[in-house]
Amino acid sequence: MAHDAAATDRGVGFGMLFSILAAGGALAMLAAPGQLTKAWGFALGLVAALLAVVSIQAYA
Repeated sequence: MAHDAAATDRGVGFGMLFSILAAGGALAMLAAPGQLTKAWGFALGLVAALLAVVSIQAYA
């Protein structure tokens, strides 16, 4: 009996990509020289972490 189910690892790939971006945002938040740059690093880290979770859940 054939099943037409195709498994994909796209959610894991997007999750890893956005996790790396979140880590980069956190690093920018810690190492940036100004308050505005730190704020943008925090924003990048927060949005990327949100997208990492959503991408894993969307393709599950």
